[in-house]
Amino acid sequence: MTGMPCGPKAAFATKSYFANQPNRRGLQLGRVLATYYSEIVVDRLFGGTTQLTTALQPLVQAAEQTLELNDDTRNRTLWRIDAGGGSVAEVNWLLARGYQVHCKDYSGTRAQTLAASVTQWVDDPRLPERQVGWVTLAPTPYNRPVRRIAVRCRKKNGHWGVGVLISTLVPHEVMALTQQPVDRVKEPSAVLLAYVYLYDQRGGGVETAIKGDKQGLGMSKRNKKRFEAQQVVIQLNALAHNTIVWARQWLTPYVPRMRGWGIMRMVRDVFHVSGQIVFDHRQQISQILLNPADPLAKGLAPGLFALLGSEFIAVTLGQI
Repeated sequence: MTGMPCGPKAAFATKSYFANQPNRRGLQLGRVLATYYSEIVVDRLFGGTTQLTTALQPLVQAAEQTLELNDDTRNRTLWRIDAGGGSVAEVNWLLARGYQVHCKDYSGTRAQTLAASVTQWVDDPRLPERQVGWVTLAPTPYNRPVRRIAVRCRKKNGHWGVGVLISTLVPHEVMALTQQPVDRVKEPSAVLLAYVYLYDQRGGGVETAIKGDKQGLGMSKRNKKRFEAQQVVIQLNALAHNTIVWARQWLTPYVPRMRGWGIMRMVRDVFHVSGQIVFDHRQQISQILLNPADPLAKGLAPGLFALLGSEFIAVTLGQI
């Protein structure tokens, strides 16, 4: 979920939390992102006070419709969610539908109780201030077997900040998803840390995508008063986002450094390469001329020709 500030006259706009904007009114955007592909699966608007605890089920159901998920594919679909969607009721709802879950427990009080059952804490070599350990308290309130990992970090006041991860994945699945050697499944500390690192990857997925859309596409700058109209704007943004992701995938073989570029970098550097479009007598594109002075033009020219050659469109470098 992310805040979408807007004018006070917009439909369903209410006072809520918006970073560095006290007393601001707005809506909330719920997003489902296919992390490995960086593609938006679902974008939905909600009222300004809506939180993930109530938005999770509508978002999941919308994703089911978009991806045409059935019983078999649900079992191979992993939901990685932050604490806002980690209540017992929501996790059990996902488990009852056959999904795999890797999320953070919603209750801070319960996390403290569960963390107290850890018998051995393991230092995280990536973050020296963080320790992780297996929760040994049983039974669980979930309707399917889960593994629970306590994570604690030292706060500025010297106290421990504690959270608990909940996962249905087995160790060899986690090792595979974090791209670690399979034989490391025999190392207890490596397996434990792999569960935590898999959850860490969530932050580099949907949060980064939302930030890129706000900076590169101006997602939070275009507001409509009618709720339906604003939802259309959101869907157009999702189309633009996915098109940029596909373009990056198509062009990366020709410009390898583009592989790690985000939405903002693609818009600013790739889509602003200067050039000229030539039309034929039927007003159809016959040639694209790129400015050779642009450092990306040399790599983009063969990439665009590979995409457009079948349409008989020539892509060349030349003075504009």
